[in-house]
Amino acid sequence: MPRIGLIRVLTTEDAQLLQTHGRLIMERFPSLQVTSRCIPDHPSGVHNEATERSAAPLVAALAAEFEKEGYDAVIVSCAGDPGVEEARRQVRIPVIGAGRACAAVARGLGDKLGAMGITPDIPEAMRAVLGDALVAYVQPPGVHTTLDLMTPAGAAALDEAAQELKARGIDAVALACTGMSTIGAARRIAKTTGLMVVDPVMSEALLALEAVQLAAWTRN
Repeated sequence: MPRIGLIRVLTTEDAQLLQTHGRLIMERFPSLQVTSRCIPDHPSGVHNEATERSAAPLVAALAAEFEKEGYDAVIVSCAGDPGVEEARRQVRIPVIGAGRACAAVARGLGDKLGAMGITPDIPEAMRAVLGDALVAYVQPPGVHTTLDLMTPAGAAALDEAAQELKARGIDAVALACTGMSTIGAARRIAKTTGLMVVDPVMSEALLALEAVQLAAWTRN
C-alpha cells in the first residue's frame, strides 16, 4: 500500500483537525495510507505572501523528513502550494500541491471556470494552470483565513459567493482553499448551485495516486 506524507500548513495540536484531510483521502482512496503532519508557527495557516514565504522552507523540511522515512509521495495540502517547488528540489519522491492539482482537474471539466478562495486574488499556482479558462474568482465576504470558514458566518458567506459564481455562467468551480475541504464545501455548493465543484484535497489525492504508480514504473 502506497504511503503518502501529507503536510498541513495550519499549525494545530488538535489531532482530529490535523488528520481531517488524510481521513477524507483514505475514505475516498482506500488504497492509500496517509500520515499527516503540520508545519510549526502558522496557527492561522497560509493566507498571504508573508505566510506563504515563511511556510516554504518548513514544508520542504517536512517533505525531506517523509522521504527519509520511506514514504512514496508527499502532498502539500494547501491551495497556494507553498514550498512545493522548494520541496521538489530537495527530494526525489513526487510532491503534489493541492492548488495545481485542483486547477488541473477543473481545467479538464470545462472552458469557463470559476474559483473561490480566502485571499483577494486566486493563488498564482492555480492561476498558472487555469489560464484563460478562469472567468471569475470570488472571496467570500468576511473570510480571510481557513479558520473563518469554520464559523456559521463563514458558511453563509460561502453560500453567497457560490451564487455569485453561478450567475457568471461557469462550467465548474475550483475551490482555492483546502479549508473548504475540511468543511465539506464542495458537496454543499454543488447541491445549492447545481455546478460541478472540484475539491482540492480529492484532487491532490488523485494526482498522488497516479504519481506513485508512474514513479513505480520508472523503477521497474
